[in-house]
Amino acid sequence: MRVKIMCDMENISEELINIRREFHKDPELGGYEFKTMDRICSYLDSWGIEYKKGIAQTGVCAIVRGKNRSGEKNICVGVRADIDALPLKEEADVDFKSLNDGAMHACGHDAHTAIALGTAKVIKSMEDTLKGDVKFFFQPAEETTGGAERMISEGVLKNPDVDYVLGLHVDTGINTGTVKLKYGKMMASSDEITIRVSGKSTHGAHPDKGVDPLVIAANLIMSLQSLVSRNISPLNQAVFTLGTIHGGTRGNIIPDEVEMTGILRTLDPETRSFMKKRIGEMVENVPKAYGGEGKLFIRESYMALINSDEAVDSVRSVAEKILGENNILISHEPDMGTEDFSYFAANVKSCFFNLGCRNEEIGAVYPIHSNRFKIDENCLATGVQLQVENVLKLLES
Repeated sequence: MRVKIMCDMENISEELINIRREFHKDPELGGYEFKTMDRICSYLDSWGIEYKKGIAQTGVCAIVRGKNRSGEKNICVGVRADIDALPLKEEADVDFKSLNDGAMHACGHDAHTAIALGTAKVIKSMEDTLKGDVKFFFQPAEETTGGAERMISEGVLKNPDVDYVLGLHVDTGINTGTVKLKYGKMMASSDEITIRVSGKSTHGAHPDKGVDPLVIAANLIMSLQSLVSRNISPLNQAVFTLGTIHGGTRGNIIPDEVEMTGILRTLDPETRSFMKKRIGEMVENVPKAYGGEGKLFIRESYMALINSDEAVDSVRSVAEKILGENNILISHEPDMGTEDFSYFAANVKSCFFNLGCRNEEIGAVYPIHSNRFKIDENCLATGVQLQVENVLKLLES
């Protein structure tokens, strides 16, 4: 089987690059990936792969049904790729630049899509020997409105039920031919915070006639900054940042209201719930001490991404076999950024990992979300080989 996979890699390496460049030249923003969706379906049609389109509006769920099932339990493994682009004007030095002004695949989702398609093609060629089913989730709106949650709510993890989900992200921080794995808590949850402090407007020359929401806001900011340092264990992690403050119209007028906005990042549900509770208590009580009123508004965003140790162990053993132990990096610190693969990981055993695509010789060194971001395309074949063998190992579990 390993020899066959290697032969498949040699046969499709150039095709993978062409597929990735095709998506790269025609990027679409989250929620508007209509041409991207149709292009994915065109490839699936050409390979005879079953699929359903229009999930979460622009997503696709494909399936290869194994024909060598045995036993009572039929394992199903999912492979996820995000498909949306970012609102950036591309400045990367490549011959296949974005043709859509103001949109760019600056986060590698074109590579993720090509890798998932390549994996689907190889897996399809093995369907007679597969001991289970394999689903492929081409997910929209990772950068915006959480396409993963909507795909799951529309049933992609059911019929047949999915046991494991695999995901990857290209990473210019590590060289091509390496992968980085993280056990357990990998990425943070995110909550968008809005705080409104109300006072009483008056002339700046007569502050005793009013209630100054600016003074209240200043004291509230200082109080809130003690939450992480004095309410969270040094062995835990959380970030609370206020990034904007708006209030007032002129320098000699005490305003009625001040509004502040920020973000909360945490790594587990318990800390997330605790921090929101404490923020609410401070927003309510600190303004009262000054005669004002505080209101808290929270918009919940992505969940924390927590990998399954079992799934990570499986991916690690495959990567060590393919790339060698020296090319496997184990991260010991979580990333306080977010990733909506977290919704898959919250529902089934999952592993999300980083795939090296750094190559200083060709300038593949810029971080994701940079308008000069580009990858070493040799990572594409590596990604497909890893995902194919990851799937096969999990189907044997």
